[in-house]
Amino acid sequence: MKPVPQTHIITADCPSRPGTVDVVTRFLYEQGFYINEIHSFDDTAEDRFFIRIEFRSDTETEFNRENFCQEFEQRAGEFEMQWQLASSSYKSKVVIMVSKHDHCLNDLLYRYRTGDLDIEIPAIISNHPDLKELAKWHGIPYYHLPISKETKPEQEAKVWQIIQDCEADLVVLARYMQVLSSDMCEKLAGKAINIHHSLLPGFKGARPYYQAYDRGIKLVGATAHYVSDDLDEGPIISQGVETVDHCYYPQDLAAKGRDIECLTLSRAVRCHIEHRIFMHGKKTVVFSK
Repeated sequence: MKPVPQTHIITADCPSRPGTVDVVTRFLYEQGFYINEIHSFDDTAEDRFFIRIEFRSDTETEFNRENFCQEFEQRAGEFEMQWQLASSSYKSKVVIMVSKHDHCLNDLLYRYRTGDLDIEIPAIISNHPDLKELAKWHGIPYYHLPISKETKPEQEAKVWQIIQDCEADLVVLARYMQVLSSDMCEKLAGKAINIHHSLLPGFKGARPYYQAYDRGIKLVGATAHYVSDDLDEGPIISQGVETVDHCYYPQDLAAKGRDIECLTLSRAVRCHIEHRIFMHGKKTVVFSK
């Protein structure tokens, strides 16, 4: 069987102007690469152009990253492009933070275990000991770091040290029920994803699904977003929603919400590790499959 050729991903954004697609695709053609997938978007309101291309070589010649970057930079510089190059063979290192709710963690671990999410998980961090055995079963180090108002700075310093030691590319808050400090949010800007139910801001605090049931809610969903200092208001990556009706009691609403949270979070993680997301001010541009 012929080996599957290695693929690479180039992402770029620049001011809107004619020739932005051509400068990338023509370069790849001239270098002998084949384009597997291409997405582009021109934001006419902001005059900003975005492009993501996944490509491969049909030859057995080894990919020379340094030469590629040097030669492409000459072309990209003429268009003021900000660009990055990634290899599909690289497995992103993802640190997961969790409290007691295990549904999102379980889902991510299943996708990790089966290869559906092509990642490494070097650490799971929690402020509770409850999920230690789950991490142990997967052979993943589990760090139990209790937290209180008085110990928060110390606890976050330990969390940050673990993230650095793991050389984490991404931190996923898989229902980590603690508010990160402004300092931690700043350190994790653009590399930490949170998930929460869609009942915010209407039904805050404890027992949101009971509050929603009392109001006869007809939609249940979830939002995955990048962490920011504005609580639950970071740039949105992915959202999921499903209809419900009068037959759904609070426990049914909560069960439906958990399912949507799992799907929405995994979709956001996938988009991040596949370099499908561009930060665009307070928003994102997401090129989903």
